[in-house]
Amino acid sequence: MNATIRLFWILAGFCFAACAAYTIWGLLDANTGYIEWVGTIGLALVGILSVFIAFYVSRVFKTQGGELPEDRLDANIDDGEAEQGFFSPWSWWPIMLAGAAALLFLGVAIGVWIAFIAAAIGIVSLVGWVYEYHRGYFGH
Repeated sequence: MNATIRLFWILAGFCFAACAAYTIWGLLDANTGYIEWVGTIGLALVGILSVFIAFYVSRVFKTQGGELPEDRLDANIDDGEAEQGFFSPWSWWPIMLAGAAALLFLGVAIGVWIAFIAAAIGIVSLVGWVYEYHRGYFGH
């Protein structure tokens, strides 16, 4: 995690330096002589986002109380073998939900009427995914 924190701080510094150089270059250009706002704001926002991520990861690192196994040179593979969560390998609901999201974006691009169908499919898929373990063979 230390390497990740350092990389995001370096990326933030680079983006802020690139933003300053881009702005100065635009002002000194003989043909235009003005600031190109899209690139300037884009580089500044990427730098700000990098600062946010670096700050968040550094706070998480301090509160978790120690290094991750990935940060230690003497760590074994088994050290990072904690449970990551519970995922249903046989569930079809995430595929249905992804299809509903694809239809929703298609509705934004082509016609709004498709978005209403996608919203209905999305609601059914989300409810089915949430209550998957409350009924049927796998209910508990």
